[in-house]
Amino acid sequence: MHRVTFDLDVLRSFVTGMELGSFAKAADRLGRSTSAVSAQLRKLEEQAATPIFRKAGRGLALTEAGETMLGYARRLLELNDEAAAAIHDVELEGWVRLGLQEDFGEAVLPDVLGRFARAHPKVKIEARIARSHDLAERVMSGSLDIALAWHSGQTLPYSEHVADVPMRWIGPAKRIETSLREGEPLPLVALEAPCLLRTVATETLDRAGLPWRMAFSSPSLGGIWAAVAAGLGLTIRTDIGLPASVSAMTPEIAGLPALPKMALYLHRRDAEPEPVAARLADILLDAARQALPDNARTTSLRAVA
Repeated sequence: MHRVTFDLDVLRSFVTGMELGSFAKAADRLGRSTSAVSAQLRKLEEQAATPIFRKAGRGLALTEAGETMLGYARRLLELNDEAAAAIHDVELEGWVRLGLQEDFGEAVLPDVLGRFARAHPKVKIEARIARSHDLAERVMSGSLDIALAWHSGQTLPYSEHVADVPMRWIGPAKRIETSLREGEPLPLVALEAPCLLRTVATETLDRAGLPWRMAFSSPSLGGIWAAVAAGLGLTIRTDIGLPASVSAMTPEIAGLPALPKMALYLHRRDAEPEPVAARLADILLDAARQALPDNARTTSLRAVA
């Protein structure tokens, strides 16, 4: 059987193009011409011996084989970059302060800490889980080096837009009969104010002309999950990090208004972070993108010339 050895440079162009939603943008970021990236993509399909892309309107989308290839490409690049960092930055020392919005604590943090610690065992990480507005303020004040947070309305000088993630109505995984009758206020479960998603929920219902009441408020996400699972009310979050006790609802079926998307940003304290912070930011971005739900990822993109 003929063994295929995939070219990591080709895979990097492929993954970068999918993450940016454009292979032209990928070419610019990687310092290549669009024609060179096009040649790489043709090479990838030749090596795979199966179509990776299919036509989707005026652009391209991944075939089933392409989706599979994308997952493996990310893993191969992750391992390659981890090995390179471990070899070349083996003497990297110091400490770095990381902030995460609570939704990403269980979904992203263990992977990030594990990968970083393996590559840079001499670097100490101080991690903080907090609300988005708190994280933004801590980055601005200099008490955090990097933070992954929902856009809180604050404009930070060194921020990178990661994705626009759909908000979802969340109810109990096990459907519970309620006494809610037509015209009764919708019971809401939310984090204590100020809370971005709490505001989105109430404003969305107000615009739709639907009455609501705050049935349960908690300072922690764990309390929110417990209240929703118990049937005390509905909340809004994303698909990221949902426990098994709750599930996302289809708005049309539940008679609920559609929700907007929430912008996810990576905030940096400095324009040019120290090497330890820059390396951790790269790992954090990669882990965050892999944790995103499918409807927050780019599924179609423009072809390059």
